[in-house]
Amino acid sequence: MRIRVLCAIGVFGAMAAMPAAVEALTVTESECGEGADFIRNAARSRDNGIPAQAFLERLEGDLHAIRAYPPAMRWFARDAQDEALLRTAATTVFTAPRSADEHHRAFLSDCRALLAGVPPPGAIATR
Repeated sequence: MRIRVLCAIGVFGAMAAMPAAVEALTVTESECGEGADFIRNAARSRDNGIPAQAFLERLEGDLHAIRAYPPAMRWFARDAQDEALLRTAATTVFTAPRSADEHHRAFLSDCRALLAGVPPPGAIATR
């Protein structure tokens, strides 16, 4: 089971390191703030003992369930790029732990940069 988590984290890390086309996200500025709050709460969950595997499996299940709704009715994860941003940040909470507020600030900064259609100042996974 631990190998499965490490493999999943490795895949997410590799995805985050791959260069991507700079496209604006489909989320709003307000949703960037809500996404940052979600990432801060992920870090708090980590601090309270939630294992990476449990948290990331739940996130994947939630993302899968959300896809049942039309993109216009979804919160944050309207397309694959939105999902990747959230997934990468959540994975980073466990692979590169920092304070909950630091994860919040990094996500908000990167989300805003992507909304503006520019590469973020640094990849979430390395900040």
